[in-house]
Amino acid sequence: MKSFASAILKAGFCYSILILLAVSESYAQQGVVSEEITSHIFKPVKVEATQERLNQLEMPEGFTVTKFAENLGKPRMIITGPGGAVYVSRRDKGDVLLLKDTNKDGEADEMKTIIKKENAHGMAIHDGKFYLVTVQEVYSGKLNEDGTVGKLQLLIDDLPVGGQHPNRTIGFGPDSMMYITVGSTSNSYPELNKRSATILQAKPDGSDVKVFAKGLRNTIGFDLHPQTKELYGMDHGIDWLGDNEQKEELNHIKEGADYGWPFIYGDGNFNKADEPDSLTYEEYAAKAEAPVLMHTAHSSPLGM
Repeated sequence: MKSFASAILKAGFCYSILILLAVSESYAQQGVVSEEITSHIFKPVKVEATQERLNQLEMPEGFTVTKFAENLGKPRMIITGPGGAVYVSRRDKGDVLLLKDTNKDGEADEMKTIIKKENAHGMAIHDGKFYLVTVQEVYSGKLNEDGTVGKLQLLIDDLPVGGQHPNRTIGFGPDSMMYITVGSTSNSYPELNKRSATILQAKPDGSDVKVFAKGLRNTIGFDLHPQTKELYGMDHGIDWLGDNEQKEELNHIKEGADYGWPFIYGDGNFNKADEPDSLTYEEYAAKAEAPVLMHTAHSSPLGM
């Protein structure tokens, strides 16, 4: 039986309206009429993670959900390590927590902060080392037997600035290469930095960084297929296209592929807000990789 580490359950919704006025002084002087955009914002109401609420979660046969740890503030990403160690990054606190279930009762009874690093987010373990990525940096440190991490070494310090999507994730493939997600700096505007809106590939020591796949607005959750070892990732869709558009994309990530952002989304749809420089929409759609599956729009899946 598998268990799931859950810190906070959220249920219910509150509703509000956001009005944006797209206007500038220079446009006003030219007589350009401002545009009014009405948006629906749904914010889940936080509730206690009781067992009764946990039992409402639908799970595949053979899986159960129990509460592993609570009162963690705003846990962001989670990975597991040797000996049952559980690592949780907290972006707002700028730290990484080590959680342990020493008495094997299914709940964490030991918790401590092992890393303090501003904007700590994505984590990975590879070849006896712990890797951490912030907005523009990648670090690694020796993974000790007790689950703690030795002195961090800076491997990369020039990832693109964060902008709208500063949350990087990191992982390793069967080729022992490092993969780093870099979201776009905007909603749907072509990037000046060619490393933005991509998945990057690098050697474990941080050298030979290159763009592995592009046209990915904000892929955070990614993983390898357990049998084929092929890379898959969940990409967050463009905003302001409607309550049901753009759907989130599950993409089969291939080296050298372009997944269409910001010009093409979903099953070959054209984003009319931006136009390719040298190709028509039809030509760009023909060369862009289509998603394998699509998920509820604006649901922002983080983990896989």
